[in-house]
Amino acid sequence: MKVSVAVAAALLAVVAALLVMVPAPVEGSGHHLKVGYYNKKCRGVENVVKYHVAKAIKANRKAGAALVRLIFHDCFVRGCDGSVLLDPTPANPHTEKTAPINIGLAAFEVIDEIKAAVEARCPGTVSCADIVIYAARDAASILSNGHVHFDAPAGRLDGVVSLAADAQQDLPDSTFTIEELIHNFKRKNFTVEELVILSGAHAIGVGHCSSLRARLTAPPSQIVPAYRNLLAGKCAAGPDPIVPNNVRDEDPAAVAAAFPSFLKKLRKIDDFLDNSYYHNNLARIVTFNSDWQLLTEKEALGHVKEYAENGTLWDEDFSDALLKLSKLPMPHGSKGVIRKNCRCVSHY
Repeated sequence: MKVSVAVAAALLAVVAALLVMVPAPVEGSGHHLKVGYYNKKCRGVENVVKYHVAKAIKANRKAGAALVRLIFHDCFVRGCDGSVLLDPTPANPHTEKTAPINIGLAAFEVIDEIKAAVEARCPGTVSCADIVIYAARDAASILSNGHVHFDAPAGRLDGVVSLAADAQQDLPDSTFTIEELIHNFKRKNFTVEELVILSGAHAIGVGHCSSLRARLTAPPSQIVPAYRNLLAGKCAAGPDPIVPNNVRDEDPAAVAAAFPSFLKKLRKIDDFLDNSYYHNNLARIVTFNSDWQLLTEKEALGHVKEYAENGTLWDEDFSDALLKLSKLPMPHGSKGVIRKNCRCVSHY
């Protein structure tokens, strides 16, 4: 069939118009990240972040675990875009940080402090999303005595969308079965091995009793009765108390009362990021159902045993997994800004 020159020209014009309408990848959405991104844009910014993270951990060691948790809870929802930092507003009363699955998220004031220092140094240059990544990287390094470390690429933009429903949909729940966990991580292109690796972050931090209620009635095959009694006693102390994720960080009085045989294994320094989670899991003394579930699938169990035996390997693999996590992009075509204040959608 012959096509006239006029018709051909018209078709080309339509195709050109359609191409213009296709949204281009947003710079900073995860596709254009670079190590040393701020070397010329804001010299020394990584040192500024590290200083404030070290200061926060020195004042309250729990801040370190909270910063490590933030990278996961931000990046697993809409990519690493700082959306978890946004406060609720009358226009958007249900931001990610209000989601039930995000109960206990903390260290937002540390991010605020870093952002203020960075803005004073380089106004309108460094995204809150990049600050979350740098802060988590530095906190993990400090809590592990430098054993967890990676060069963090940057160049992200801050998202303008933050919905509690997205967090509920995307983040793994502590009640998940192993099948649900594997599916959840696979959606973000993480393997069973990486699921096990990232679960090792439960060597630090705290959990709410509302997230581990099922463990209080679990059979001895799933949890050591003495540890179950310890958790039950703590969870009876209020409407929704917190307990350490790692039994090695428990207070001696509670351990002496319910689990005296474990007294000698308590750590002198809380929230030390190491492979103790895997030892605890094999011994059935972990807090969440999702932790114990790793022992119920052949491949996952193999990796739990592997990391219990080789802490150095876990340090290296956890570093790699955090790096991969930090590269999760914003949804294609998303709008990105650089916020003045990490808690609200404002830009220059």
